[in-house]
Amino acid sequence: MKHLKENIIRTATEANEGHIPAALSILDILWVLYDRILGITPENFSNPDRNRFILSKGHAAIGLYIVLAEKGFFKLEELKNFGKFDSRFGGHPDRTMVPGVEASTGSLGHGFPMAVGLALGAKIKRAPSKVYAIVGDGECNEGTIWESAMLAAHNKLDNLYCVVDQNHSGDPALNPGDMRQKFESFGWQAVRINGHDQEEIYKALTQKSVGKPIAIIAETIKGKGVKIMENSAEWTHKYPTKEQLEVMIKELE
Repeated sequence: MKHLKENIIRTATEANEGHIPAALSILDILWVLYDRILGITPENFSNPDRNRFILSKGHAAIGLYIVLAEKGFFKLEELKNFGKFDSRFGGHPDRTMVPGVEASTGSLGHGFPMAVGLALGAKIKRAPSKVYAIVGDGECNEGTIWESAMLAAHNKLDNLYCVVDQNHSGDPALNPGDMRQKFESFGWQAVRINGHDQEEIYKALTQKSVGKPIAIIAETIKGKGVKIMENSAEWTHKYPTKEQLEVMIKELE
C-alpha cells in the first residue's frame, strides 16, 4: 500500500489538485474492492452483468485513479497530466473520460442514488451483479442519502452495499450520531468496522443478507498514514511543500 499512498501524494502535489486526506481515508476500502471483491477488469468492463462500484464522495477521485491505474485501466504515467486543463483526469471522476469509472460524481449525495438505481435494475433483470458505493459521513447529511436508503430497503435490495467513510471530519459542523443505528432504523443490515483493516473490510463486503441492503460503517482516519494530515481540517484541500513532501514519503516507509 505504501506505493499507492506515495502515488496519491505525489500526483496531487504536482498538480496542486485533488483531496489527498480524503483519498487516503478510503484507500484500504478501494483496494479491497478492486483487488478481492469486484472482479472488474479492463477486459470485462463492458459486460452488462458486471459488479458495479460508485464513488459517491467524488472529491476522493485521486485515490480511485491510482487504484484503477494499478489494475491496468490506464498507465500510471497518464496521471502526470492530472488536474490540467486538457486532462481527462479531473478533481472529480468523469465516466465519459476515465476508463473504469462507473459514474460521474462530485455533487455530494448524488452518487448513492445512482447505486440504488443500478441495484434495483439488476434485481428487476435478475442479474447476478452486486452494487457497491462509498459515501462520506458528511455526505450523509444530504437528504438524498436517506431518501435513497428508504427506497433501497423498500425494494429489499440485498445486492447493494453502502460503505460509509466515517472519518468524522464533518462532526464539528454537524455530528451525524450513531450511523449504524440510523441505517438499521431505515431497514438496513448494518455493521461497524475498522476501515483500515483489510481483513475486516473484506469480511464486511462478503457478508450475506436476505431482503435487506447492507451498510458498512467504516471508522477511518482522514489523511491516514501521514501524521501531519491525519484528522486535520487544514489539509483538506492543501498541498505540501517540497520539503514537507519528502518528509511525508519517508514517513510512509
